[in-house]
Amino acid sequence: MALRKRSMGVVAVLAATGLGLAACGQSSGGGGDAIELTITQNAIAGGKNAAGADFITNWVIPKFEAAQKAKGKDVKVKFIPSGVDDEQYKTKLSLDLKSGKGADVMDIDSIWAGEFADAGYLKPLPDLVGADADNWDGWSQIPEAVQGMATFNGKKYALPVGTDGRVLYFNKTLFQKAGLPADWQPKSWQEILDAGAKLKSSGVPVPIQINAGTAMGEATSMQGVLPLLAGAGGEVQKDGKWTGASQSMKDALGLYQKIYGGGLGDPKLQQEAKGRDKSFQQFAAGKIGILMEGDYFWRGVVNPKTGVAKMADRDQVVGYAMIPAMEPGKGIRGQDFVSMSGGALRAVNPNSKHPKEAFELAAFTLSPEGLKEETKGGNVRITPRTDVNKEILAGEPLLTYISEKVLPLTAYRPPVAVYPQVSVALQEATAAVAGGTPPDQAAADYQKKLEGIVGGAGNIAS
Repeated sequence: MALRKRSMGVVAVLAATGLGLAACGQSSGGGGDAIELTITQNAIAGGKNAAGADFITNWVIPKFEAAQKAKGKDVKVKFIPSGVDDEQYKTKLSLDLKSGKGADVMDIDSIWAGEFADAGYLKPLPDLVGADADNWDGWSQIPEAVQGMATFNGKKYALPVGTDGRVLYFNKTLFQKAGLPADWQPKSWQEILDAGAKLKSSGVPVPIQINAGTAMGEATSMQGVLPLLAGAGGEVQKDGKWTGASQSMKDALGLYQKIYGGGLGDPKLQQEAKGRDKSFQQFAAGKIGILMEGDYFWRGVVNPKTGVAKMADRDQVVGYAMIPAMEPGKGIRGQDFVSMSGGALRAVNPNSKHPKEAFELAAFTLSPEGLKEETKGGNVRITPRTDVNKEILAGEPLLTYISEKVLPLTAYRPPVAVYPQVSVALQEATAAVAGGTPPDQAAADYQKKLEGIVGGAGNIAS
């Protein structure tokens, strides 16, 4: 019952209570032919995501206003900063949208898109701006899988801002001692297990680390069970139905059993409050052989200069490989390799008095020139555009690898309000298996919890 109550998302609560909030920069239209637009992100100068705030204020606004002036339009843009916890930011957006207010252009987490769309707080871009939405030249540079991040019920609701990807990292030094190749690329789960066995025989304390349990939170889902589920040909939700105790779920949990029940991983690490951080430190210290993680691990964890677990020899010692399907061709969409991604979206407020110009502003921020400016210096990241990535990631081998190899085959979490509760149930299932529960039993227990979260067995496909 507690899960059912918590499954009511922020938007659902607002819809039920009818709460509203004063506008925070609603487009006013101004006087005469002047057009006033506002844009907001959870970013603020000198604080959270300061680089993003500086980019909008110092580059986007003056450049966009000048470009509009050249077209004969008098457009003024104002940036509405924010610098709060993501859930607070989400609540504020929801209140604004509920009351018919809010900024003309707003950034949201992709996982909120479906919840906002269901509540009527977002509308399909073609409904707001017409053919311009479908004819934006940027779509041709964004992989179809990445476009899926901005798509809900078959319609595009926003523009993708950026994304990431998950891979297998491995320690080449440990691999060499175990007689494994430096260019390792497993083609099945069995090949991962075989490599783990060789690492174990050569004395590696933790041959394989795949996140499990509730202490690691969403990291267990995104860097653990969801990629494995995809590798077994399953998705957490498909065609409106949630995946219960399916064969793909049992297979994913079965790999956890082979790793943590077979002495190839450390089950206690999954229970520690700081277990994920500890796994970072252990990998950097050469105590973990194989680790499933996102590109953040490369950029922010083992980064030789700024990482939280610096590896001075990262570029020489750390290898990476795509996550294989259980067997070739057994992954989702018949793929040989799989991944999971997250990311942000840039949406147009349905309440905007100038939706076409608002869309032009959102698209302008994601132009090649805009993205190259935003990612200058130490702000390099994977953008949604392949043309930009080829240029800005030239000196970033791992990010280039993810952009070119991983993004075309990646998958995303369902952007619906109950997903966070489903994710916790998944985490609990992995914790049970790491603790010794048989995979079939853990899958059955997961389905029972799932029924209480998503409204009964009728919404579940087993």
